Amino acid sequence: MYEQTYPSKRFHNTLSFLKKHVGTEEAILDLGVPNPFSKIMTAEGFQVTNTNGEDLDLTFESVQNSAADVTTAFEIFEHLVAPFNVLRNIPSKKLVASIPLKLWFSSAYRSKTDPWDRHYHEFEDWQFDWLLEKAGWEIKDRMKWTNPVRKIGIRPLLRSITPRYYIVYAEKK
Repeated sequence: MYEQTYPSKRFHNTLSFLKKHVGTEEAILDLGVPNPFSKIMTAEGFQVTNTNGEDLDLTFESVQNSAADVTTAFEIFEHLVAPFNVLRNIPSKKLVASIPLKLWFSSAYRSKTDPWDRHYHEFEDWQFDWLLEKAGWEIKDRMKWTNPVRKIGIRPLLRSITPRYYIVYAEKK
């Protein structure tokens, strides 16, 4: 349905990866408020409930009280000071999570207008893997992709060949 109207390569790759590991009959708790990608998931037939915008560093009762089969977290953990805490408290047995990877040629993202829209962490893949494993997850599949931009210059060239996004499918140990 959305095949022709993906706003980005990221949404296309994320949806393909999600469909590979999660069935539409499985209930999903998507960490974060409703967003363009959660709307795509719903339109594709997934049963999606979002958290309520609470600070997941401080309170994660909505996560702990969820009966969802799968938890998804698309570009959420880099915004948390302590993602380990919420990862340890996810009751579902499956997790699909993506993060932007740390780029050696670009500083961490920080919005100039929104004090909440910033990256506290920008992980390397091995760091995210380690975090998940320490939090009790076993990674079953992973994928990376680039995020080219339509500009001229050294950084745009580097973005076309350096992976920017990393997604994993993990199960509770």
